[in-house]
Amino acid sequence: MFIPRKYEHVLFGLVLSGLMSFLVSGISTLRAMGPVTGFFHIWISAWLMAWMFAFPTVLVVAPIARRIVSKLVR
Repeated sequence: MFIPRKYEHVLFGLVLSGLMSFLVSGISTLRAMGPVTGFFHIWISAWLMAWMFAFPTVLVVAPIARRIVSKLVR
């Protein structure tokens, strides 16, 4: 199954936001709670909530970041 190229930026945002929120929520949850019983369940729950916010944020912020970066490089 392939997704049409016109949706590439959306798929990129989905994957990027998923991976980043997964790592950041895991580190944050571990630092806040320590290695407690049920840690994985707590982490996944936190990750899904974070991803719900991260994905639309990436879609909005990525074009702005691209414009800023393009002005900073030659």
